Amino acid sequence: MNIGIRLHDTAPGTLKERLGFARAQGFSCAHVALSKVLDDFAMEDAPEKLTDEYARRVRKEFDESGLECAVLGCYLNLADPNPERRKQTQEIYKAHLRFAAKIGTRVVGTETYANPESVFSDPAPQSEEAFQLLLDSLKPVIRCAEECGAVLAVEPVWCHIISTPERAVRMLEELPSENLQIILDAVNLIAPEEVNRAEDIIRNAISLLGDRVRILHMKDYVITPEGELDACACGLGSMRYEQLLSFAAGRDLPMTLENTVPDNAEEARLFLERTAGRL
Repeated sequence: MNIGIRLHDTAPGTLKERLGFARAQGFSCAHVALSKVLDDFAMEDAPEKLTDEYARRVRKEFDESGLECAVLGCYLNLADPNPERRKQTQEIYKAHLRFAAKIGTRVVGTETYANPESVFSDPAPQSEEAFQLLLDSLKPVIRCAEECGAVLAVEPVWCHIISTPERAVRMLEELPSENLQIILDAVNLIAPEEVNRAEDIIRNAISLLGDRVRILHMKDYVITPEGELDACACGLGSMRYEQLLSFAAGRDLPMTLENTVPDNAEEARLFLERTAGRL
């Protein structure tokens, strides 16, 4: 099993130190969000900062650690209604894609939340206008991914623009490119009011998107007294993993943990490995 961790969930330190912490806890890959890991990196500086020299430094530290860089995070708003900000965001995504190709990252990961400033005929995440704005914004980003040989992977979230597997399929059909793929985070597809349907939601996601999934994000959830869904580390909540682990088996799909802290990350990994061992 290729199980990894978000580096910003490890103990604090330099990139090299965080990679060492992850390796010491038995992880084989990592998700890196540069602005959350490197003190000298700001997202708005990405087009100038992500140079060939910077890529060589980052790749060297990953290679020396023995960890794969599974995901390079770039979770900015591609559906920003402000044209100037949206263009700047597109340039940041392009810089991340070029950088990902240089350091050997499997995917640049993103989500599709809607800006609160958006004014559409329907609530922004569900509106057709938001969907079309996202598609238009993605087009030059996907062209860049094709040109540099990188992959952009969109993570559907129940309250975002790409909110369901069906919407993700539509996005993939309207932007037909092998350089546009999917990150499957099953918990992010479960709205609080649909928690009793969690197994059906996961089954549907695997059925519709399985061939396009390149990474699994793995976490758990608990339901609060207020009826909200709170994410937590694997093994600490109500999530069932059998479908996801069976899906991942034999597919060489990296699984990166979320919502861990240094004290429970290793146990979360071991929990998944024990669960997979019983299948």
